[in-house]
Amino acid sequence: MNAQDPHKQAEQYFTTSPSSADVRHEMHVTLRGHEADVETSNGVFSGGRVDLGTSVLLRHAPMPPAHGDFLDIGCGWGAISLALALESPEASVYAIDVNERAIELTQHNAELNGCTNIHAGEAADVPEGLEFELIWSNPPIRIGKQELHTLLMTWLPRLAPDGYAYLVVQKNLGSDSLMRWLAQALPDTFTVAKYASSKGYRVIEVHRLP
Repeated sequence: MNAQDPHKQAEQYFTTSPSSADVRHEMHVTLRGHEADVETSNGVFSGGRVDLGTSVLLRHAPMPPAHGDFLDIGCGWGAISLALALESPEASVYAIDVNERAIELTQHNAELNGCTNIHAGEAADVPEGLEFELIWSNPPIRIGKQELHTLLMTWLPRLAPDGYAYLVVQKNLGSDSLMRWLAQALPDTFTVAKYASSKGYRVIEVHRLP
């Protein structure tokens, strides 16, 4: 990747159709102990590596259930979705993004690694009314506070009873204030807590009570 790519990613990864050239890169990654070969590209989030925040989430989040419907909000090229699918092959993993290239890459990487339980698409592709036993996300903080709040309040209330969400957010980008806001914005049937801290990131746990 050339020196301009990080700037292109910052501008484009949360747009629908990136204007940068779709230049594929092959990588071998380890996701929670699972080996995977993937393709990434320009114009998607962290196209050259597994992002540090994602690494923190994958390292600290607890073992997912063996079964159920899982959600990855802002899937990028699919690191979180692949980790969930490889760890819980009998679960259904819904990977959503606004970026068409990211969706295509996630689906392609699922096929490369035999993860037939990943369903990559836009938000509208998720079955209406479906509730999730688990949500993992490195949410797109840079879309702006209001847009982020709208995104999270669209999906977190769709946790199933006794379902959990784990969100990784950089401390200097407002993880603690986001945690306080979530505790106020979500109904009292939800709890919000700090689950882990590492390398300048917080992992926030949201639990919908049974």
